[in-house]
Amino acid sequence: MTDLDQRITSVLRERAEGEIDTHRLLRASRTRGRRRQLRRRAATGTALALVGVLGFVGVTGPDRTGLPGRLPWTAATPTVTPPVPPRADGVPGAAQRPELVGTDPQVLHLGVDPSRARYLRWAVHSSNRFESIQFSVGGGRSVLVEVSGSAAAIDEFLLDGVPLEEAVIPLTFDGAVQEFGGTARGLVTAWQPAPGLYARASTLGGDRTAFAQAVDAVRWDEARRCVTPLRLSTLPAGATLSACSVEATAFPAGLQVELTLHREPSATMWVRLLYGAQIAGGTTESNRVVGGRPAYLYPDGTKLELLGIPKAHLTVDFGAPLPGTERPEGDPGFSEADATGVLAGAQLAKDLTDPDTWE
Repeated sequence: MTDLDQRITSVLRERAEGEIDTHRLLRASRTRGRRRQLRRRAATGTALALVGVLGFVGVTGPDRTGLPGRLPWTAATPTVTPPVPPRADGVPGAAQRPELVGTDPQVLHLGVDPSRARYLRWAVHSSNRFESIQFSVGGGRSVLVEVSGSAAAIDEFLLDGVPLEEAVIPLTFDGAVQEFGGTARGLVTAWQPAPGLYARASTLGGDRTAFAQAVDAVRWDEARRCVTPLRLSTLPAGATLSACSVEATAFPAGLQVELTLHREPSATMWVRLLYGAQIAGGTTESNRVVGGRPAYLYPDGTKLELLGIPKAHLTVDFGAPLPGTERPEGDPGFSEADATGVLAGAQLAKDLTDPDTWE
């Protein structure tokens, strides 16, 4: 048993009886850590920008949905209703076709009743066959719902943002509501909304009635599109869109979009749009030209930003292998030329704060 195994076991046994499966806990923790790094290689800079520009609180690393930094339960309540992902007409919901969940990075196979709930975040990750939405009901605490056609995709990971020793494991998918306590106190439940479909909902706070009412707002018989104010008209050769996520908790004062590109066997590129109503400007020094416009290649050589966008930063992170892995021999990953092509073909909506212009 390693020192980390011993420390985890010791801490958990102070709070629970019986043997602890440290191997499972470590595996889940390490996988979650890799996913954090994978989706937010620039987490520190973005988090600081959000704190300083928008006054966000509770910013940490990204959660496993790929959505940026804040815990789903500590997000500030927006004063204006955030965007609602438009319906994907003709596409069945998760309850009808659970095998489709997470297969199309531009489609969510679930939603919430917009007359009852306020969308805060949503994400689709086709590489993990996983979808998630975060929302609040009646101005209450926000709830994060995660769904997959695989129980392992839900059960394998700890509750993101909850201290390791307070995580609730394992899940039973029987609808039972479990409490976790300590630094982070809250509720979690896992169930099967339909045969072949697995879901988990979590929130901070201990109001079971409010939690149940919030979960009841989820709609499993509809599909919605992951529409954003950022569109990519040019992709590198062999690359495909593998993930789409939108953070609209502070909308219209703030908005963040992340589109992930993947190329076999291991190349990953993150295209991110960060909008803040109070952003006065960022990097003004130009050392590159992208589509006839000034751009800036960061010193590490793996991040390129298109300059001159009012109140926003549009960046591409590229060039590094997946965290915790080595790049296979002969796989160069994405290049600066690939990133340049993506930014040159990027199209922004006329008004980033008007969802009607996002089509």
